[in-house]
Amino acid sequence: MTSTTRAAGARPGWLVPAALVALSLVPIVSGSARLVELSGGPALLPPRSDPSSIPLVVHIVSVIVYAVLGAFQFSARLRRTGWHRKAGRLLVVAGLTVALSAVWMTLFYPRSDGGDLLYVFRLLVASGMLLSIALGFLAIRRRDIPQHRAWMIRAYALALGAGTQVFTLGFGKAIFGSSDLSIALRQAAAWMINLAVAEWFIARRLVRRPTRTLEMSR
Repeated sequence: MTSTTRAAGARPGWLVPAALVALSLVPIVSGSARLVELSGGPALLPPRSDPSSIPLVVHIVSVIVYAVLGAFQFSARLRRTGWHRKAGRLLVVAGLTVALSAVWMTLFYPRSDGGDLLYVFRLLVASGMLLSIALGFLAIRRRDIPQHRAWMIRAYALALGAGTQVFTLGFGKAIFGSSDLSIALRQAAAWMINLAVAEWFIARRLVRRPTRTLEMSR
C-alpha cells in the first residue's frame, strides 16, 4: 500500500468527525450559555419567555450529546470497534429526545419569528428525524447495515440544521431581509442543504463499496 493510499484511507477517520463537531460548535456554545442562564448565571443571550424551562434544558443537553457523539460515528476506525454499537444505543435515545423535545417546544412554546410556515417546517423536520431514527433502528435489527447507516445519517443531518442555520440566517438576512417568510425559508434552506449533503454522502458510500469489494476480490 502506498503512502498516498494510506493518507486517503486515514483522512475519513478524523476529517469528517472534526468538520461535524465544528459545524455544531455555535449551537453547542449558545445552548451551553442558555444552560448557564437557566442555572442562575448571567444573561448571555436574548431573553426568552418560555412557559417551562424543562423541555428546553432536555433539548439542549440531548442536542449536545447527539451532535458530538454522533460525529464520531462517521469515523471508519471507530465503526470497526464495539464503541460504535454502544454509542449507537445512546444516540438512538438522545436523537429521539432531541426530536420529541423539539415537537413539544414547537407545539407549546410561544411562536418565534418565522410565523406559521416555520412552525410547520419545525414539525416536519422533527417528525422526519423521528421517522429516520425509527427506520434506522428497524434496519439494524434486520442486519441491513447500508439502510441503517443511510437513515441515521439523514437523522443526524436534520439535527445539525441549527449549525447550518448560522450561515443561512446570517448571510440570507442581508439579501432577503428579516420578514417571517424570509426567516422561515432561510431556516428551511439549512435543513435542505444538510439533507442534500447527506444524500450525496450516502450515494458516494454506496458507489465506493462495490468498487472496494471488487478490488479486494482481485
